[in-house]
This record gives sequence, structure tokens and C-alpha cells, in this order.
Amino acid sequence: MTDIIETAIKSLEEKLHGKNIDFSAKFDIENEGSVLVDGTGVRASSEDADCTLIASAETFKAILSGEVNPTSAFMSGSLKVEGSMGVAMQLGNILAWK
Repeated sequence: MTDIIETAIKSLEEKLHGKNIDFSAKFDIENEGSVLVDGTGVRASSEDADCTLIASAETFKAILSGEVNPTSAFMSGSLKVEGSMGVAMQLGNILAWK
């Protein structure tokens, strides 16, 4: 597991702490790997999910740190979404929280 994947897992665990989610979402970090978020937690995984968010490591770092709003990243084309846009919006709201 790369440092970027480990950092993404820790950051997502913090953001999702105490929140119940009823969906699955996969973060596909280009040239690094994938992180899955679902009702059981956060882990490195390439399993299928309701929604897959695809971006560079730099974009994911900026989103997770709060420097970049997920919606802005999507609108600019630096974040791609496959699957359920409703799940992407729910997750975007969670990620936008600091």
C-alpha cells in the first residue's frame, strides 16, 4: 500500500467518523490504487462500488485537505465520477466538511 493510499484512508476515516453511510464509493487514485468507503468503514480495495471517483493523487490530496471543493474539482474535469451521481453528491457533502 502506498503512502498516498494510507493517508487517504486515515483522512477518510476522520471525515466519516460517527457518520452512518448506506452506500459504497471507491476512490480510484491514478497510478496509486483504490480506497473503498462503505457502511463497514474505509479500506484499500478495488471492489465494485455504487460510485467511483477518479482523479490524480494531487487532486485527491487537495480534496481531502479541504483546499479544493469536490464539486469544483468535478466541474473543472479534474475529478471524474462513474456510477451513481446521488452517491457522489452525498460523499461530496461529507468531504467538503472540515
